Amino acid sequence: MRLYNLRVLQLQDLDDLRREAQKIDAALALSRDQIAKGAFRAIKIERVAFRVARFLYQELMLEGGEVVLPVRMDDRATGAADVLLLGTRYQLQHLAVRVRTQSESELDTLADDLERALELFDDGVRGALTIRGARFEWGARTYVMGIVNVTPDSFSGDGILATESIGDAEKIIARAVTYAEQLIADGADILDIGGESTRPGSQPTSADEEQRRVLPVIERLRARVSVPISIDTYRAETARRALDAGADIVNDVWGLRMDEGMKHLVAQRGVPVVITHNRSKPKDAVQLERLGGRYVGVEYQDLLADVIRELHAQVELALDAGVAPEKIIVDPGIGFGKTVEQNLELVRRLGELRVLGYPILFGPSRKGFIGYTLDLPPDQRVEGTAAAIALGIERGADIVRVHDVKQMARVAKMTDALIRKR
Repeated sequence: MRLYNLRVLQLQDLDDLRREAQKIDAALALSRDQIAKGAFRAIKIERVAFRVARFLYQELMLEGGEVVLPVRMDDRATGAADVLLLGTRYQLQHLAVRVRTQSESELDTLADDLERALELFDDGVRGALTIRGARFEWGARTYVMGIVNVTPDSFSGDGILATESIGDAEKIIARAVTYAEQLIADGADILDIGGESTRPGSQPTSADEEQRRVLPVIERLRARVSVPISIDTYRAETARRALDAGADIVNDVWGLRMDEGMKHLVAQRGVPVVITHNRSKPKDAVQLERLGGRYVGVEYQDLLADVIRELHAQVELALDAGVAPEKIIVDPGIGFGKTVEQNLELVRRLGELRVLGYPILFGPSRKGFIGYTLDLPPDQRVEGTAAAIALGIERGADIVRVHDVKQMARVAKMTDALIRKR
């Protein structure tokens, strides 16, 4: 016989802890310190000098936390190592205070980074971005980016040119515009227009052909719709002409690394840019007729650490070129140079990207990791996409890039109702 109704609370965030305290007639509001004492965190710091690691160990242990250090590190050892800090948010906040009292510039920076990481992980990105009159309030809800592929060879099977005669330009434009307008009716907040397939093993498209496909569609759409339009390209010249035609956002799947001119163009135009992590190499791509392409044999030393480190470097490229921080959106690059297992891990741990401090665009829609997990072709991946989208939103995605807009807009709305506090 149970003596008490005892349960382990599944608390989503610190607000949940505050509400539970209020239910038991606690003080009107828990103090910040009390709340922080109920939030456990594990923080990994890479390549810490041994002397700093030993200092962190000493100080966090005094706070009641734990530090996991390499076994080879004794009091006389020199070098650097990765360390794990384990403790409540309260203990880690106080560790930052202790670190800052040492009055060393390196330690001051470490304390700043520690405090910022804790804040971003718990609270996510806040602020807003206005694009062509549409206001995107990060953290308020999930925004939906609808995909318009003006290509004959999209992996998802929805390429406009796959269903129309390539020689009939007017018919192609009309079909693309009609399709885009339906996406808006279905709930798209942004339209993403692309003229080159990025599926594993796809053949490059010339810049002239890419522009021939997308520019007329963007021009026609701009005359008919008011929602922001994104150009999906890694070429600066295509992006420049697309912006002239009415696009508002640059979505660069190579994260400003393929074309040197892209970062300067984005900075000069003052437009938002999506910076994507990408390690795609043709040699790593394999194809199955039924399931399409996937990457195999791609090696990461530490998947999330490598993705975050490389995205941080790409963001620095943008900032150094003069791109305003509030115009940057990051994308972990689901499906770009990652195996099925790596994509699954990236979805599970998407929340770790919050430490970058930028809105997160998440694009798992119909991708190979879903198909190979479920053994389903691209046109039967809507349920798998829905599962990934829901989990991605719970982990911190701000924008979801999808093919099936009607279904995924509903998934996003329901997930928002479950996880976001009104």
